[in-house]
Amino acid sequence: MNLLNNLLPFLRWFPMTRKTIRADFVAGITVALILVPQSMAYAQLAGLPVVYGLYASFVPVIIASLWGSSNQLHTGPVAMLSLMSAASLISFATPGTTDFIQLSLMLALLVGILRLLLGVFRLGAVVNLLSSPVIIGFTNAAALIIGLSQLSKVIGVPFPRTTSYLADLWHVIAQLPQLHWWTLTFAVGAWVLIAVLRKVSTSIPGILVAVVATTILSALVGFENKITLPMSSIENEQVAKTIASYTKSNAEINTLTSSYAHNIRQAKIFEETTTLENTEAAQSLRAQANVYKYRLELLKTQNNARRVELHSITLHTIEDSNGGISINTSDSDTTSNSNAKTWRFHHADGDEIILSSGGAVVGDIPKGLPSFAAPIIQWDLLLALLPAALVMALIGFMEATSISKAIATTTGERVDTNKELVGQGLANIVGSFFGSYTVSGSFSRSAVAARSGAKTGLFAIISALSVVAVLLFFTAYLYHLPQAVLAVIVMMAVFSLIRIKPLVHAWKVDRVGAMIGVITFFATLLMAPAIANGILFGIVLTVLHFLIQTMRPRAEVVARKSDGTLGGMRAHQLKPISEHFVPVRFDGSLTFVNVAYFEDMILEAHAKFKQAKAILVIGSSINDIDASGIEKAHEVAERLKEVGVKLVFSGLKYQVVKSMIKSGLVDELGKDAFFRDKETAVNALYDGLHTTASSQTDEETIDKDKISSLKTGIA
Repeated sequence: MNLLNNLLPFLRWFPMTRKTIRADFVAGITVALILVPQSMAYAQLAGLPVVYGLYASFVPVIIASLWGSSNQLHTGPVAMLSLMSAASLISFATPGTTDFIQLSLMLALLVGILRLLLGVFRLGAVVNLLSSPVIIGFTNAAALIIGLSQLSKVIGVPFPRTTSYLADLWHVIAQLPQLHWWTLTFAVGAWVLIAVLRKVSTSIPGILVAVVATTILSALVGFENKITLPMSSIENEQVAKTIASYTKSNAEINTLTSSYAHNIRQAKIFEETTTLENTEAAQSLRAQANVYKYRLELLKTQNNARRVELHSITLHTIEDSNGGISINTSDSDTTSNSNAKTWRFHHADGDEIILSSGGAVVGDIPKGLPSFAAPIIQWDLLLALLPAALVMALIGFMEATSISKAIATTTGERVDTNKELVGQGLANIVGSFFGSYTVSGSFSRSAVAARSGAKTGLFAIISALSVVAVLLFFTAYLYHLPQAVLAVIVMMAVFSLIRIKPLVHAWKVDRVGAMIGVITFFATLLMAPAIANGILFGIVLTVLHFLIQTMRPRAEVVARKSDGTLGGMRAHQLKPISEHFVPVRFDGSLTFVNVAYFEDMILEAHAKFKQAKAILVIGSSINDIDASGIEKAHEVAERLKEVGVKLVFSGLKYQVVKSMIKSGLVDELGKDAFFRDKETAVNALYDGLHTTASSQTDEETIDKDKISSLKTGIA
């Protein structure tokens, strides 16, 4: 039965009562009201047509609910992974193109396989590489990046996509004088409406109300308002030349992007066979790819400037007596012509120019369900996408498990992180065969499900079936939905993820860890849109910090405090406990990474207290010792013995003493060199060495038998 439950974890839902089904139905419909607009918004964030957000809200949702371990976790498109997906692929394809869509599905498959493998081999603990400050720093930066990336849609200006997010954002801010007031009005109106409805009642689907209201209003006022005219109707020669250059450069950018990806693929193929000829061919291809990359960056920079320039130009259309329409930039002709209208450049397509006097809307959404098709695997790009896929797999897993555990604190259910990895992995793998890009657990939708009283994963299936209904019957009604409203939905979702208090608390406890979190925050901002590099940088710093701590654990000479306990002599400004022996506390396992530091600390203690005849290592914190530790302890003991100093240990754990016995170290040092606890050791050494010192001449050695009689030895 346990095996069956592991293979089919959804069996835990049964038996279901009418009350449970009713609760799941209500929760499922409630979540669907948020899921539909959110998924479309996140698809745009991923550089995909909005319909792919709906595709990602169908099959993956069902699979994750059936094979996951949390009853309230809702899987689907999420903001962070959507941005990371776009950033990972933008070097290899142009957003929105067929090639970009294929790569998005391939990336989802990769992420799914990695998560599934982590779950099957029970490697969920690998997420521990992500320390809390690093996660918080990365999440805060990602939330800012995602939220502010929507600013251009809110004010109705172009947003350039280059390799520098901060430069792109600055170009958007510089266009504030050209903002479209109707677009801003829709965005602010949606924001206010959602915020007010949240305060009135959490049970009101504010996002859905805002979507419905703004879509209806957009259709009534003709918010989009576009016109298509022949390029020949442009009278201003300079404007026509700029548009022609912009269109030509766009085509060249698409061609160069494909050529760059092709060269990278071919180079990897040649590198697999390490013959001289193939190595030279691979080097040549990579050199050519670098030329393409440089040319791409230059063209994108130039075309971004052209796009901003074109957007800033106010165009006028004038209808002549014969019904022909001309486009010019002069205001003088419009004042005397009642048929004159004002427009802005939207885009050019071949010999036609599309002008707009309104704002951007979602537009046509294909009707129908996604068809089954295996994602196209571009093997030559596999290694190039693998690092991003691994980071996305870990980030998505961390997101899903943290949400599940947070909800579990109120529901009392047990969350199995490895099962959740399997569920999330299967969701991405199967979803990629049905047009889904990378998905993960959603905090906002899962919280809504829990508040709505969801009892089992059936609620998620009901939400997915609601998306099916939208795909089959309601896509036509979403045409006039303003993209500014979708941008607001994204901004409100991600800005709520920004948290400052945890970093403040971390600073009070672990300043180095907190600094790593702050560095991760700024690194993620600077490296955007490739935000995966930001968290990788944070992980590297965390591992280095851990290694440094492990290599140099806390070690200090201790003495008596006023309350009789032992404390650091330097930290508490204490006097030495005795001139005849030195107690040294070593707070770390004695392994190959820190044996050199152990030796330095012992010899430094001997150098400071040259009259001491014994050095006591308080080893209650030594949890492990390896061959290097045994060897170093032996070497240090021999060096001290040569100058008449004995190395003594106290409080060693059973596994450490056992290793020392097996290695023969205990026999070499003598059983009288080991004490059960530090107080026994300190008292024995104090009494024994002081007595010996008062009764012996300078030439005499320590009476080992007398000291031994005062000690408890090893049981």
